[in-house]
Amino acid sequence: PYQLVNICAGDLGGPAFRKYDLEAWMPGRGKWGEVTSTSNCTDYQSRRMNIRFKDQETGKNRFVHMLNGTAIAVSRTLIALIENGQQKDGSIKLPACLNLPDIPAPVSG
Repeated sequence: PYQLVNICAGDLGGPAFRKYDLEAWMPGRGKWGEVTSTSNCTDYQSRRMNIRFKDQETGKNRFVHMLNGTAIAVSRTLIALIENGQQKDGSIKLPACLNLPDIPAPVSG
């Protein structure tokens, strides 16, 4: 289980115009935990780095809009996958989208 959280303006950092957190349910904690986030920084970062593009309609140079995303929090993601996939016999069932196809054995010779 996961949920997408639209962060309120009062909790945004200086450069962020909008921010979304992806949270996974963690049964052991009994609450949701953030596994990644993405912010729309509009042109805040590009102004500081002077990154521009030429607007095809007006011919003027404009600052690009940028996204800032964190990498996935591996430990929290593993916790969520293991705790939510735990079976009665102790095995762990992963979501179908994470199951790897059979890998052929190496050919010796």
